[in-house]
Amino acid sequence: MTRAILSFFGGLFSFIMLGTVFAALTVGGVIWVYTHDLPSTEQLANYEPPMISRVYSGEGEMMDEFARERRLFTPIDDIPPLLRQAFISAEDRFFYEHQGFNPLAMISAARDAVVSRGRNLRGASTITQQVMKNFLLSSDRTVERKIREIILAFRVEQTLSKDEILELYLNEIFLGQNSFGVTAAAQTYFNKTLEELTVEEMAFLASLPQAPSQYHPVRARDRVTERRNWVLGQMADNGYITREEAEAARARPLLTVQGGDIDAFRQSLPDRDYFSDEIRRQLSSTFGEEEFFTGGLSIRATVHPELQVTAAHALQRALERFDRSQGRWRGTGVRLTDEQRASEEAWRQALAETDLARDITLDNLWRPAVVLSVTPDRAELGIEGIEGTGQVDRPDINWLPGSMADTLSEGDVVYVRAITSDEDGSFQRWSLRQIPEVQGAFMAMDVNTGRVIAMQGGFSYQESSFNRATQAMRQPGSSFKPFVYAAALDSGFTPATIIIDAPIEIDTGDGIWRPNNAGHDFLGPAPMRLGIEQSRNLMTVRLAQEVGMEVVAGYAERFGVYDRLQPFLANSLGAQETTLFRVVAAYAMFANGGERVEPTLVDRVQDRWGRTVYRHDERQCIECTQPDLPAGQAPWIASRRQRVMDPITAYQLTSMMQGVVQRGTASGAVRLPVPIAGKTGTTNDARDVWFVGFSSTVVAGCYIGFDRPRSLGRSASGGGMCAPVFQEFMLEAIEEFGGGRFAVPPGGHFIAIDRHTGERVADGSGGDVVSEYFRDGEEPVFGIDALIDGGFAMGMSLPVFEPDVQMMLNEDGIEVPVDQQAPGETIEVPAQTNFGTLSAGGIY
Repeated sequence: MTRAILSFFGGLFSFIMLGTVFAALTVGGVIWVYTHDLPSTEQLANYEPPMISRVYSGEGEMMDEFARERRLFTPIDDIPPLLRQAFISAEDRFFYEHQGFNPLAMISAARDAVVSRGRNLRGASTITQQVMKNFLLSSDRTVERKIREIILAFRVEQTLSKDEILELYLNEIFLGQNSFGVTAAAQTYFNKTLEELTVEEMAFLASLPQAPSQYHPVRARDRVTERRNWVLGQMADNGYITREEAEAARARPLLTVQGGDIDAFRQSLPDRDYFSDEIRRQLSSTFGEEEFFTGGLSIRATVHPELQVTAAHALQRALERFDRSQGRWRGTGVRLTDEQRASEEAWRQALAETDLARDITLDNLWRPAVVLSVTPDRAELGIEGIEGTGQVDRPDINWLPGSMADTLSEGDVVYVRAITSDEDGSFQRWSLRQIPEVQGAFMAMDVNTGRVIAMQGGFSYQESSFNRATQAMRQPGSSFKPFVYAAALDSGFTPATIIIDAPIEIDTGDGIWRPNNAGHDFLGPAPMRLGIEQSRNLMTVRLAQEVGMEVVAGYAERFGVYDRLQPFLANSLGAQETTLFRVVAAYAMFANGGERVEPTLVDRVQDRWGRTVYRHDERQCIECTQPDLPAGQAPWIASRRQRVMDPITAYQLTSMMQGVVQRGTASGAVRLPVPIAGKTGTTNDARDVWFVGFSSTVVAGCYIGFDRPRSLGRSASGGGMCAPVFQEFMLEAIEEFGGGRFAVPPGGHFIAIDRHTGERVADGSGGDVVSEYFRDGEEPVFGIDALIDGGFAMGMSLPVFEPDVQMMLNEDGIEVPVDQQAPGETIEVPAQTNFGTLSAGGIY
């Protein structure tokens, strides 16, 4: 009997031992199978989650944000303890007690699934397991993934502390509405920081991980409220809040951004515009899209917010002015059906869903509106964001032919804006508006640093995000001419050099090219200054021929206007395409005395840790740290900027371009309280019009034209259309940045010159006299002796005046030298020589 008992227990022991060994081998085999290719948990210690990159203005105001996943990383110490406890109550109440997984919870979940025959399936994953799933594994519901998840959870518990694991979880977890992590979710749902959340809002966030895509605060309001209240009960059960606090929180309604109860965070930001989007485009190229959208970059922009608005309005005003002068109504092309207009609620909802621009604030906000009824004299409108209805009367559209009924139909969606009193801003009436078909761009930058302070790439970013300041390739036309004159001045020419303004013919190999002046007139021999002031095409071509187009091309490339300019004479008149961005940046080098500046929209970029990874201004302050710097002495700022132009050449060119504004093609349109230099541009058949100008502090430029180039009309010109944009902007820019006389470089001297003849005159002479700046040691040649014909061999056959000989008309009407005049006779000096009797060339 004893032997039988011993035999039984011996067998049982052997069975247990064998079973244990077999189980151990099985577990070991499973662990080996599922762990030999597991990802390393060490990467979690150095985890850098995808984060939002944000753009700030120079004043530190947030302008925009870019991200693939809306996540703002917050260290665990900065996450309120009650918020942590809400998630622990909802997801893993034994988080601080287990070793990465909870066997009892897993058994309980399995039992419930069996008892309910698969109807009651609930997760049993701990927070640590969820971290493993989110970071290192997939979301597949398989036994293999679950085993790997448990093994990794156990491992990571040996590597990281509980708080470090919780920090990863609370910053990584998806909480719906493209929000990842509690900080971004608090902003998305409640527009609050974590510290501002109430207990019921914390419970709401903690309820989301179970089904973030289904727990929508509006569509699933009852379901998510029930889940929130359950979390509040769990928090009370765990002792994190009292029962009274839980009941009070349950009684409060669910108020969210999505429900329209709270203003969205995005509403506190300005509308995305051309400036911030260009930052995205440029930095995505510099840092790579992945780093830009996920790197959590902090970007300090160069934009001046108030001047950015001024630039937008100035360009919009010019575009609308031209559009209205055409007298054509296009509308938006959007219509609401009878069903969509069946009730106020219906048309308001339909109007809100239209894809129309809502970022136009020119003379008050432009609002979408639907035509509810229309008569020949009046249209009744339902206006977005305005209670009741409004109306537009026939006098408002006097710029259009026909009646109101000829212009609008019921169901048309249009833009309107409020007309308000200039005195007190009170509402007067509604006015019909349309987005112009013509487009354009404007850009302004600091001439010394290259900081772009304003950029408007079209009429409305929401209507068209194509940035015409940086992306549109256009012909600069006559605004390119200063680079031809710069090449000439550096080649030994002076502002007083005489150039022939007369017809020419050029054999291009493909036919005869006959350039012409815009007015089909000719000045004959004229000083170089007059050529740029009056934008004489024929003088420019002759000058380019004399200097050599290879030299001109080299200058254009050195200034960055082109990467490669084809050395054709037609390109001296701006026939090759470039961008406004490049031209404005090049003009800055005229303004600052000939030093290279690189245009930038960004002052500085910092990574997620606050380290500076890019800084535009590389200048060094050598004496800023010296405590014994003499009073009144400014510290020495060391600059290594490359010189691209002789400073005397830069000053001579700037002086000539001042003449463009004072008495040339921009005269009358630009009237500012500081010295201004600039150049107009009107391309062939007036397809594009330009004006680029500068003060001693700010350079700005504008172009206007159709996206599909066609003529703007015979009356279109850079001085008439773009110069007013410059004028409106610079009035405000000068208030901010000031301005003064252009600095005169050393190494030269002034000589008084007759600006029509190029002759030297006595100092203090009246009339059309300018003080030209010449290099010291230079022996300038004045008048006809300085004549340049560009190699076309026409000058000698033309009736030009003789140097140093004054002429008069005798009593017979014959021109004779002044020394032949009779006593008491009046001397009559002839007007500037011209070639109006010669045949005109081709169309310019």
